[in-house]
Amino acid sequence: MALRWYTVVVDSHDIAAQSRWWAETLGYVVVWDSPEGVAIVPPWASTTPFEDPEEWRRQPQGMVFVPVEEGKEVKNRLHLDLAPHSTGDRDAEIEALLGRGATRADVGQPADAGFTVLRDPEGNEFCVLGARSL
Repeated sequence: MALRWYTVVVDSHDIAAQSRWWAETLGYVVVWDSPEGVAIVPPWASTTPFEDPEEWRRQPQGMVFVPVEEGKEVKNRLHLDLAPHSTGDRDAEIEALLGRGATRADVGQPADAGFTVLRDPEGNEFCVLGARSL
């Protein structure tokens, strides 16, 4: 028996704004939207049940945004690494994220790091890596 990584849950003050920011960032779509949470998945993910456990395990992960009252106080202990395809323009992607409300973050990374640390509009850190084809 094995478990499937199903979703990443993000505590948020404004679940509507956060979920849509991340959906635009990742090219995901909203598949569930209620006052208790908003779920986003890649557009190729199935939203119908699977009888076959192996087919179910091959489905991509989503993100769920749930409302919380408390604020973020410390650096994340877990973060997402994002990367453009090798044909993409990493710097342009970073500028687009900054233009949509991301901010640069210093979490102690070296000045010559091969990644850029950013924060989403609610302060959650994530990294933009160099371009990749894998």
